[in-house]
Amino acid sequence: MHRLARRSPSALVALSAVAALLVGCVGEPEPAPVSTSAAPPPAPEPAFTSTYVAPADFDLAPLTGERIAVGGLASPSLAAKIDNHPLARPQLGIDRADIVFEELVEGGLTRYVAVWHSDVPAEIGPIRSIRPMDPDIVSPLRGIIAYSGGQQRFVDMMRATDVYNAIHGQPDTSAVMFRGRNAPSPHNVIVRAPQLIAQHAELAAPQQHFAYATDAASASAGRDGASAAGVSLVFGSLATPSWAWDAASAAWLRSMTGGAPDVAAGGTRLSAVNLVILRVPVAVIQVIPTTQMIGSGEAWVLSGGKALKVTWSKADRNAPVRLVDANGLAVRLAPGNTWVELVPTAGSVAIR
Repeated sequence: MHRLARRSPSALVALSAVAALLVGCVGEPEPAPVSTSAAPPPAPEPAFTSTYVAPADFDLAPLTGERIAVGGLASPSLAAKIDNHPLARPQLGIDRADIVFEELVEGGLTRYVAVWHSDVPAEIGPIRSIRPMDPDIVSPLRGIIAYSGGQQRFVDMMRATDVYNAIHGQPDTSAVMFRGRNAPSPHNVIVRAPQLIAQHAELAAPQQHFAYATDAASASAGRDGASAAGVSLVFGSLATPSWAWDAASAAWLRSMTGGAPDVAAGGTRLSAVNLVILRVPVAVIQVIPTTQMIGSGEAWVLSGGKALKVTWSKADRNAPVRLVDANGLAVRLAPGNTWVELVPTAGSVAIR
């Protein structure tokens, strides 16, 4: 109708005449109208896409506080008595341990109890004999302890715990322990770590050993500590290691007695996100230095380039070391690996 309203009167008369003729033609159907301007069919809706990526599931590693893919932490921990004699260096796999305990032994030297769980190398070692403080160190972890033997009284102490004893020379370790070519005997007993762990997959994973913050800035030392460039330790006459803060790697770097960089067999510098330094009494029992782990004393926690003085305590053999600050609050470490330095009260700790 709008189009007709805009035509002239003469055009309207002509159209009326044509319409009358069409009406008079009986039996001829009106042809269907043909559209010359039909709209194209609508385009299909584009498929919906999203740039959002759901976060992967993770678990918190009980010995480092780090995020690990779900299912990667079901295995038991593996602790091992690692040799630190000059002829035993560089050690295998120690740079990948979750926690390392350093303890005084005979002759003014130290040895390590290293613990692997979240990151297990193919081989670790060299392993050496057990000592009387090792049951107190390892018992809270349960899992497995690998060592090369020892005085029968110390072996009996270790076997009396809930930890599986994997001892070199026993039938159950013949496939997973061997003497390597890394050093002369007795500094060359090597452990095939994944295979040893697989033999005891029925053992439970370790429980959380320390309290951890969500990040380094939230850790107790990072939040409340004083700036520190490093620390020098004296265990004995032949054991004076030191650590220096390295901001580039956000870790403490270890040096051996004499100041040379301490490196693992693969050439990696030994480092720690956290240093936990405990002042511990050491009694010499039948010529064997014996660290007294049950009790309490002063300690320092170093994380993120800062140091915080704290107090340590350990209630019994199966309890982990507890760390509290001056207000009695639990100390939280930064996520990452930890070295626990069991420095004798007769030794010294110098934080610089």
